[in-house]
Amino acid sequence: MTSIIRKAALAAVGLALATPALAQTELQWWHAMTGGNNDVVVRLADEFNAAQKDYKVVPSYKGSYPDTMNAGIAAFRANNAPAILQVFEVGTATMMSARGAVKPVYQLMADANEPFDPKSYLPAITGYYSTAKGEMLSFPFNSSSMVMWVNKDALKKAGIAEPPKTWPEVFDAARKLKATSNPQCGFSNAWATWANIEQLSAWHNKPLSTKANGLDGFDTVLEFNAPLQIKHLQTLVDLQKDKIYDYSGRTNAGEGRFTSGECALFLTSSGFYGNVRGNAKFDWAAVPMPFYPDVQGAPQNSIIGGASLWVMGGKSANEYKGVAKFFAFLSDTDRQAKLHQESGYLPITRAAYEKTKASGFYEKNPSLETALIELTNKEPTENSRGLRLGNMVQLRDVWAEEMEAALAGQKGAKEALDAAVTRGNAMLRQFERTVSR
Repeated sequence: MTSIIRKAALAAVGLALATPALAQTELQWWHAMTGGNNDVVVRLADEFNAAQKDYKVVPSYKGSYPDTMNAGIAAFRANNAPAILQVFEVGTATMMSARGAVKPVYQLMADANEPFDPKSYLPAITGYYSTAKGEMLSFPFNSSSMVMWVNKDALKKAGIAEPPKTWPEVFDAARKLKATSNPQCGFSNAWATWANIEQLSAWHNKPLSTKANGLDGFDTVLEFNAPLQIKHLQTLVDLQKDKIYDYSGRTNAGEGRFTSGECALFLTSSGFYGNVRGNAKFDWAAVPMPFYPDVQGAPQNSIIGGASLWVMGGKSANEYKGVAKFFAFLSDTDRQAKLHQESGYLPITRAAYEKTKASGFYEKNPSLETALIELTNKEPTENSRGLRLGNMVQLRDVWAEEMEAALAGQKGAKEALDAAVTRGNAMLRQFERTVSR
């Protein structure tokens, strides 16, 4: 009898050791961040996990932005989606159209009774990921905007006292730069359509398409073949002939032309900050995008790039409660301020921006405030809240293809932009039919 009791006791102890008293709920977070950005993701997850015992955020790298988004949607269809999916900004329309695949953030926070005031977030950032009523659909994470990176040493050598502020000043400066230390490139940009169609239009308060650039409906119609955009592209075409402007491709593959010193004026994401800080061997700065002074009201405000965090559908109430707590954790003022100052990501809340500004941080690091100044330059309009177009990745390729034809002298600027609009509208109608099924 004693032997039986002893065995039963040992079995009970073994079971107790094998089964945690309070099992944590795992929250899978799929993302597309590499290098130092991946380190930021891991650190945030570790900090949240150490701050409480009920939930464990598990970050997993899933490849490029398109790869990560496609993996998340495929996993949802297979009933195996992560709780949190990082999606780049141009995937917003695709995520919205995936019926049942996502749980809007505003609903998530309300259901979990977590403090959540949309007005506490920077409107130029959250507007991109919100409905016309201001309801946030996804949670902004690594937000950026487009700025102009300047090689101050090269400008000084060319006799240019200050970074150019307007497009005519950029063109003049580029001519001087090319004649001195930059024979291959006066100025250039990465992300061709983001710079020369999307940001150009918003910065001058011109529509990219109807229905508030698609934010108010998928039945939007492109209309960026207007005088300003045609004038801009034609100028680039003319300057390309002498490499006063020199095309650097559809994506950010040409960004190294700035850090190497080849292109002294270069428009690209403010998220380029880490690379510039680590690799540029000259005095540099990030300044606002140039504008055309003859456009009334310009500059307006820029639109964001980067990515946001989407909450996937089909999860339990407990999982959603954990995700809501994680988002509240990410929104903490001190954490956002630190994240911004260390990584170059934009702070998503007004309080974090104001705290950083009040600390005097920008006086020593003015380049990190440039994108914020652009985004908050004026209250966003229907033309500058952002854009939400279906098949956006494919649209950008079509637009770039037409721009490249113009730069190669195969088409005039108007002909190229007319074709970009016509082909793009056909793709939008195809997406609209898919969504309405």
